[in-house]
Amino acid sequence: MSTKEMSRLQTVTVPSAGTSSFTRYMVMVQKELLELMRSFKLLWVPLVFILLGIMQPVSTYFMPVILEKAGSLPEGTVIEIPTPLGTEVLAQTLQQFGTLGVLVLVLVCMGTVSGERINGSASLILVKPISVLSYICSKWTAIVLLTWGSFIAGYLASWYYTDLLIGDAPMDKVFNSLLIYGLWLTFIATITLLFSSLLRSPAAAAFSALGGAVILSILTGLFPKALGWSPGALSGFAYQAAVSGIENNSRFGWSIIITILCIAASISLSATVLRRSSAVE
Repeated sequence: MSTKEMSRLQTVTVPSAGTSSFTRYMVMVQKELLELMRSFKLLWVPLVFILLGIMQPVSTYFMPVILEKAGSLPEGTVIEIPTPLGTEVLAQTLQQFGTLGVLVLVLVCMGTVSGERINGSASLILVKPISVLSYICSKWTAIVLLTWGSFIAGYLASWYYTDLLIGDAPMDKVFNSLLIYGLWLTFIATITLLFSSLLRSPAAAAFSALGGAVILSILTGLFPKALGWSPGALSGFAYQAAVSGIENNSRFGWSIIITILCIAASISLSATVLRRSSAVE
């Protein structure tokens, strides 16, 4: 562990054993948010999401001009691209978040636990009167705050430029799709935390989380009737909520319930794995 990291750990004032578990949890959350601030993740991750959110409406609006200036079209070519609806542009923005946005989130979260296990920070923290569950929950709370803050900033930026350049998008559709897709991103951040607890390598944790999310989404798309209740269906429900409205409310309800249960189970499993790890004994 570097001297800089040691000094950072020493600045964390851990409550005594007589304080409540909630107080210790809140102190750990403050410590995680401070680490995110010091590493500038609280700055550049929202900026990346805002950039992704702005790119879709702007590129859609200027696409005819971009194609005209490309220079490879025959002289006299007339480009006519029908202008999409504002809700369709927002759905396309969610697809941008589903590729580059998810990749950024996984890369940010991949070393949340494994990195501290490697450099010994986890052992130094857990010898103090802090439970493993509080340790995991504090990290989960910090990455969820980062995920939701970044996603809301990016989606609202996309909504603003869509309304400015393309057309109006109803607020209720924006709000519903935001909540559904935010839950999908929360699920991905949670399984990344789980793999970061299971695996020592941050790269292996990122690869496993991305692979798991991609496989789940593909299987849900191939077998929509059999897996329409799985967390992998949430992104599709978000697109539907943005464009026209959710078609199958029964599967949507089950998908929400199963996703919340999976998130709770992943947090519990992360704490169990870390409690039994020799690295923190």
